[in-house]
Amino acid sequence: MAIQTVGIIGAGTMGNGIAQACAVAGVNVVMVDIAQAAVDKGLATVAGSLDRLIKKDKLTAQQKDAALALIKGSTNYEDLRSAQLVIEAATENHELKLKILKQAEALLAPEVIIASNTSSISITQLAAATSRPDRFIGMHFFNPVPMMALVEIIRGYLTSDATHDAVKALAERLGKSPITVKNAPGFVVNRILVPMINEAFFVLAEGLATAEDIDAGMKLGCNQPIGPLALADMIGLDVCLAVMEVYLKEFGDSKYRPCPLLKEMVAAGQLGRKTGRGVYTY
Repeated sequence: MAIQTVGIIGAGTMGNGIAQACAVAGVNVVMVDIAQAAVDKGLATVAGSLDRLIKKDKLTAQQKDAALALIKGSTNYEDLRSAQLVIEAATENHELKLKILKQAEALLAPEVIIASNTSSISITQLAAATSRPDRFIGMHFFNPVPMMALVEIIRGYLTSDATHDAVKALAERLGKSPITVKNAPGFVVNRILVPMINEAFFVLAEGLATAEDIDAGMKLGCNQPIGPLALADMIGLDVCLAVMEVYLKEFGDSKYRPCPLLKEMVAAGQLGRKTGRGVYTY
């Protein structure tokens, strides 16, 4: 099935970012959220993002108008019926995602593909809650979606080749560079990244170097564009901790034990950029 229209459930950071990527590539979008205020904010975010691209001469005003014309905002799930692919982009909460997926599936035609933009929840488990596990897949976009080239395409245990191929083709049409991974906690990127961040907190806690020197060492010695501690502040220390706790539970391996300093900082409410203070002060 050719994907001409993409439905997106969630108009937040990830949802409106995916909507922008689709619309700029000429794909019709229906972006749904529970409140009109959330939909309006998502549409305004896309417009602002496109304006910044115009200022950088990466987009014309005509291209901006054409992209915005392809995005329909709505608070009605019924509007998702026109989509050949529906991407759930709600917050990283298992029960919430299950509720949304069941609500969406009830009105979608059997052949419609459903994807979840999750960074940690089992695609096989989410798929099992639907009647179409062969047409269910993970599409893990990275933030900020319009700028980041990577999409992790996660196959559940029963995901069909046809579903995988259709979603991969769409990702490539959006100008992304998709990688295919099997279903496992953290998939590939976060499985490697978050334990590295956690280890950086252990190094900091042990007083081996200052936060600035730890980050400088990884930037200059490993050619990373941002140090792990600064990246943790950007992601959110609470998010990093939650991911490590999922790994520890799912794998049962002590190497995924969250650093006590990370736990203390989260308990103190120092979560990074979003609270104005984390490893660094903003």
